[in-house]
Amino acid sequence: MSANVFGPLTKAFGRIGLLSFGGPAAQIALMHRVIVEEKKWLDERTYLNALSFCMLLPGPEAMQLATYVGWKRAGILGGLLSGLLFVLPGAFVIAVLALSYSIFGARPEAQAVLIGIQATVIMIVLQALYRLSKKSLRSTGLWAVALLSFCAIFLFDLPFPVILILAAIYGAMAQGTPPTTDADNPAALPFSFRQTGFWLVLWLAPLAVLWAMDQTLLFQLGTFFAKLAVVTFGGAYAVLAYMAQEVVTIRGWLSPEQMVDALGLAETTPGPLILVTQFVGMVTGYEYAGVGFALIAGLLTLWMTFVPCFLWIFTFAPHLDRLLARPRLQGALSAISAAVVGVILNLSIWFALHVFFEDVQSHSFGIVSVTWPVLSSVSVPTLLLSALAGLALFWRHHSVLTTLVLTVVAGLGLYHFGVIG
Repeated sequence: MSANVFGPLTKAFGRIGLLSFGGPAAQIALMHRVIVEEKKWLDERTYLNALSFCMLLPGPEAMQLATYVGWKRAGILGGLLSGLLFVLPGAFVIAVLALSYSIFGARPEAQAVLIGIQATVIMIVLQALYRLSKKSLRSTGLWAVALLSFCAIFLFDLPFPVILILAAIYGAMAQGTPPTTDADNPAALPFSFRQTGFWLVLWLAPLAVLWAMDQTLLFQLGTFFAKLAVVTFGGAYAVLAYMAQEVVTIRGWLSPEQMVDALGLAETTPGPLILVTQFVGMVTGYEYAGVGFALIAGLLTLWMTFVPCFLWIFTFAPHLDRLLARPRLQGALSAISAAVVGVILNLSIWFALHVFFEDVQSHSFGIVSVTWPVLSSVSVPTLLLSALAGLALFWRHHSVLTTLVLTVVAGLGLYHFGVIG
């Protein structure tokens, strides 16, 4: 390919990577404006089909869409270029934030900033829940899937992957098999096992190296984020729900407050929101062995999170039309999206309990386990900051970044007057 292809691709995705604030919806809209309206590299139908395809895949759909556009323009090298340019600016900012957070997070003024961020995160997740439910819950059956998924994780601590598998089975069975015509089934293309095998080996090779070197924590981080990359359908908030269950409750790498801080700080950066995984890896690495280990953990987390995005796109993009023509697959993904709504509702409650109350306890009744706060431990300043964030997001319709700045300034004001700290 000539520089005539790679030059414009670099310029376009360099710009997108630097300006892609605001989560997947804003990033997809920005890409649409640049790729479809300005550059006219894809027409409307191709762009929407590509977006639907990326939403069928595990992992960050916006990053995968960027990779697909680059692949469509300039093959594998174009896909690598566009995908990396979309991710790397945000990854650099996250690295700086994670190290600053680890080193300075205990200072009182830093705590005031973080309280403002935590209060806003509750409203950000509620906003995402509202938008996703409007898009995903289109029938009584899907509402039932969302409710059952919430009960399964909130009351019974059922693992996130199990919930997704059950939802997918229900969705595929409920969809049925409508009659098809030859037009509904595009011709099959040969499957490239060599290319798929290359990306699979490249993705998992660090795990073999870490196992051979007996690097226990890094191996555990790598295997966890590799599993996360496979099972997290439904976007970044689904990733966060699974991480909160595993990283905080099961593995104990982060506290609930650190998990909330991770999302809040990731919301302030360009690039995919799933960069929150890098933040989690770096904070875990710093607490284990300092700055150097944090940087290694961050690079490992980025590798295990984003290399599979290239694997999925380069493996399945040539078969896009055929995949989108399968009704059972569509039914399974619709049910998974509904299940994710229930899981994110659980995440919202979990965040709210740990942000608004200093003392949260778990009560068991047989196989049922319920988390409930000690009401006297409520943090009134945090409630007020969260209400301010809710007014900014839902009433004034400010952006996430503007709302975060507003609540951080308010938090510092409360610290200055001795209300916080």
